[in-house]
Amino acid sequence: MKSNQEPSTRRTIMMILKTRGPASVSDLAGELNITEMAVRRHIQGLEQEGLLLAETVKIPTGRPYLRFRLSERAEEHFPHNYHQLALDLLDELDEEDIARVFEGRKRKLLNRYQPLMEQQTLGERVATLTDIQQNSGYMASYEQNRPDEFTIYEFNCPINRVADQYNVACHCEQELFETLLGAKVTRTECIAKGGQCCVYRIQK
Repeated sequence: MKSNQEPSTRRTIMMILKTRGPASVSDLAGELNITEMAVRRHIQGLEQEGLLLAETVKIPTGRPYLRFRLSERAEEHFPHNYHQLALDLLDELDEEDIARVFEGRKRKLLNRYQPLMEQQTLGERVATLTDIQQNSGYMASYEQNRPDEFTIYEFNCPINRVADQYNVACHCEQELFETLLGAKVTRTECIAKGGQCCVYRIQK
């Protein structure tokens, strides 16, 4: 008989792989505080559903080991917008019209969120923006590095396929962040460019 915890454990494994990248059975067992045998059972189920892929890692000394990562099919289990519809519509526009679309979206979001951040400190604005992105499906979190320096992480990109074809989407998002935060924002990693997550460094 299957445990009631099995679906939630599999979901947790997927979340770990989504936010931290490929991991071994040993890594997952340590993170979940369960036996490696139990992890293998969950991994087997996820593989049968086509949600995980295994890759062999060779090391200078010792035996090679398997590391697991999410498959493309697994991405369907995380928040996404209607990217195909958006792509189809954008394909009908020329470059100038596409730029206007994203600029218009940026202005709309700016008008929506800027009032929420009035009178806030930089740290409070970063926290507010992270909450906004989290609620929008970006799986966002942040950390404070120094008194006036922060990092925002986005482990999911609901518009990944759009951003992959139209760089202006990422550019407008970065500009939106800079305006909302009133600070310099540098993107050091990007999902649309093959990164594990989107990383934004924020400095006053």
